[in-house]
Amino acid sequence: MLKMTEPAIMPEIMPESISANARFIDLEGIAMIWRRDMVRLWRQRSRLLGAVARALVWLFALGFGLRGSLGSIAGFSYEQFVFPGVIAMTVIFSGLQSAISIVYDREFGFLKEVQVAPTPRSTLVIGKCLGGASSSTIQALIILIFAPFAAVHLTPLNILATFVATFVTALAISGLGVVIAMWITDFENFGTIQNFITLPLYMFSGAIFPTRQVPGWLHAVLLLNPLSYGVNAIRGALLGYEASSIPFNLGILLLFTVVMVGIAIFMSRKEV
Repeated sequence: MLKMTEPAIMPEIMPESISANARFIDLEGIAMIWRRDMVRLWRQRSRLLGAVARALVWLFALGFGLRGSLGSIAGFSYEQFVFPGVIAMTVIFSGLQSAISIVYDREFGFLKEVQVAPTPRSTLVIGKCLGGASSSTIQALIILIFAPFAAVHLTPLNILATFVATFVTALAISGLGVVIAMWITDFENFGTIQNFITLPLYMFSGAIFPTRQVPGWLHAVLLLNPLSYGVNAIRGALLGYEASSIPFNLGILLLFTVVMVGIAIFMSRKEV
């Protein structure tokens, strides 16, 4: 009887175990994580209001406050020049903020449930990156409503190009946020680390000042800053400013995203 029982049990266990370990991507699981972030964004509408309010404050404080001092840049008024930077600012703030839910889920046990589920560890990482990028892009593109205030002319083509550039930028920033969230184990420390990273990335990205004729050390910082490429891509898509470099900037952002996703997956496998 024992010999007849073992074959009956083994086929039921083996295929599930093998399929769970062998596959690298679980599309259904990724869609579930992504949908969860979208539901959270819809329910927490204060995030949308906060993103819009923050963008307006920076636009009016920088764009209209400094235009008299800086004048025009490459034929654009300063408020036109800084408007894509305001969109990039919304991306980095919301992109890193969306990753905080990983720390929250770790403390309340949801992360443990995902980790013990018969799905690869890449499911959580890819799902969080896509969810964070989607929510960040939605919040950032709402800012386009205020483009007329900055004298930025919108067309269907540059809106589409801006959407692509914003999403790729948000994907890279979300990947960075997931790596930070995997590293941080305490909920309170995430806010400190986020602020420590957010402001330098934004200030040294070329979002609020032209990057030509900057000192050598600052040029090196700009090259190492992933948000610099996002700002350049969004500015090129929206204004046509050095638009020929858009493919290069997007390529760097995608490469950075792949590296961040790989690091996050490795870190997730180290979690107990």
